[in-house]
Amino acid sequence: MGLHYPASKSEYPRLNTAQIRENYLMDHLFESGEINYFACETDRVIIGSACPADSSLHLEANDDLKSDYFCERRELGVLNIGGAGRVLVDEKSYEIGNLECLYVGRGSEKVVFESQSGESPQFYLISYPAHAVYPTQKATLGDANRIELGAGSSANERVIYQYIHQDGIQSCQLVMGFTELKEGSVWNTMPPHTHARRSEVYLYFDIPEENLVFHFMGEPQETRHIAVRNRQIVLSPSWSIHSGCGTSNYRFVWSMGGENQRFDDMDAAPIPEIK
Repeated sequence: MGLHYPASKSEYPRLNTAQIRENYLMDHLFESGEINYFACETDRVIIGSACPADSSLHLEANDDLKSDYFCERRELGVLNIGGAGRVLVDEKSYEIGNLECLYVGRGSEKVVFESQSGESPQFYLISYPAHAVYPTQKATLGDANRIELGAGSSANERVIYQYIHQDGIQSCQLVMGFTELKEGSVWNTMPPHTHARRSEVYLYFDIPEENLVFHFMGEPQETRHIAVRNRQIVLSPSWSIHSGCGTSNYRFVWSMGGENQRFDDMDAAPIPEIK
């Protein structure tokens, strides 16, 4: 596990396309039969994946974490974007289906990922440092807080599913859920905003192979874009807007960590001011 240091706010305006991708785009996480993760300096987030196949995958702490086990000082969010799977947390087993979520609290010593009946689960992992203990808890689609936003006339009709948030699964600082755009809609989070009190991570998925999403980032008066394909991840610093437009509808997992968990804690960037 290497520590990733993305470019700072002052360095960002001088980056070319390749450098922006190197600093803010993450790829090659979802590999069958493997568990992979990396740490980022931004809010000390760890981003990873677990794709069990024929055998179980154990989430373990390597030397860089300086801990006896992964969740010794951390909390973990898990969202399955693949087939049905199972997560064992200490002595309890959780069946996690497609688009279902599991929160793993600080102090959980054993975290193991397994497939079910030949299925191919793809567990997306997000972890932040935790100063308090909250109970491990599963949530299905029916448990999520469902919010419908946008309109077909503005090509941004979408549904937000909130899993780990102030009125849902309780956590120390992690906020997590996913958004799906309805057919015919391609824009997300427009008008955009920034989060001065927390950073965000975007995992784009269910993008057809021949399509892509343009993720827009940067300060409102200094925007850039990243061309994103299926199962690629974008780091969104607190000073950056985050918005996207695809060549078809798609889904994305959003997760945040920082000093405030309020979902509506955002600083708007009015469209007339965007450059």
